[in-house]
Amino acid sequence: MSKIQFQHTYNNIISLENLLEAWKEFVKRKRNRKDIQEFERNLMSNIISLHNNLSNMTYKHLVYEFFKIYDPKERDIHKASVRDRLLHHALHRKLYLFFDRTFISDSFSCRLDKGTHRAIDRFRRFFYKASQNNTKTVHVLKCDIKKFFASIDQDILMNILNKYIFDKDILKLVSKIVSSFHLSETGVGLPLGNLTSQLLVNIYMNEFDQFIKHKIKVKYYIRYADDFVILSKSKDWLESLIPKIQLFLSEKLKLRLHPNKVSIKTLSSGIDFLGWVHFPYHRVLRTSTKKRMLRNIENNPRPATIASYIGLLKHGNSYKLKKQILR
Repeated sequence: MSKIQFQHTYNNIISLENLLEAWKEFVKRKRNRKDIQEFERNLMSNIISLHNNLSNMTYKHLVYEFFKIYDPKERDIHKASVRDRLLHHALHRKLYLFFDRTFISDSFSCRLDKGTHRAIDRFRRFFYKASQNNTKTVHVLKCDIKKFFASIDQDILMNILNKYIFDKDILKLVSKIVSSFHLSETGVGLPLGNLTSQLLVNIYMNEFDQFIKHKIKVKYYIRYADDFVILSKSKDWLESLIPKIQLFLSEKLKLRLHPNKVSIKTLSSGIDFLGWVHFPYHRVLRTSTKKRMLRNIENNPRPATIASYIGLLKHGNSYKLKKQILR
């Protein structure tokens, strides 16, 4: 049982005040969407109806709308109804700040004041520390979890939440959201499109993060969603970690490493991590990322699109690419 306990009650989460605050956050930059406009036409009656369903325990999660996106690889997105997404936001508002305190500082996905840019800067700092300012050779173990969201075991997830949340009504509500989705196997998987899924996978993978930091005592470890890296001067030690990592993921979380995405390389040969290829003194944009960016600018050459990409390129060595875009 966890030493720290989630203090909010079920009534805090389902209160009209929390639902209204969640709506304000949820609706930002979405007001031109048809399903949002329909819900907003009778906003108060829709929110009161949702609140009443939650109060008298008759709430049921509706079915998901399915579509594919290409970002850059093909991904299956399952989009919940506006009513359900509003509830996801209301729940996330209360859960996030509590659970974020339980996470290690080197987990960077879907967290405030984190993100990919901070992760790659942290990677650079770790390299300089581990290599004693590039005077020693550093090896990097890079791994990726196979079918990450689709492989989350819902019972294991609920057991982890049980260690922190003692209010049975909150657990029942989270269980309704979690079990509202599955792919080929009942009880397995979380939908990519849910805001709650982003937090829940971090709660799930926090078990692995704690194992890496406190059981194996890895000093230089960074995780972003299902991608993680470990840096060390010893290649043999990194090789010895792979079976331990595989065993923990398999036994405790029912996850598997992607067999084609486990590698140990030196930084001088280039480490492909979070869209950039990292070298000791510079980093360059991954070729596939660069091609996608140029294609997007060609298809949508608006100033805002170009400005956002120029902003991205500030995080690496890309003088020639900036000139190419501005031309």
